[in-house]
Amino acid sequence: MQRICIYSKDICWITGKSERYARDVMRDIRLLLKKEKHQLITIAEACDYLGLPFQEVCEMLNRRT
Repeated sequence: MQRICIYSKDICWITGKSERYARDVMRDIRLLLKKEKHQLITIAEACDYLGLPFQEVCEMLNRRT
């Protein structure tokens, strides 16, 4: 089964940056997309924001889990 949501730990793992950076990215995406705190962020939304190729990120995340 493939995931569609991304979490701060995933952003840490993908970017190699800290947990604090990842939480800031998640907060910025929520503000940009006008999402509420309880709403999840998709992998596609994170890739668009970070400028990363969607397919490669999906493959990385699915290999990891």
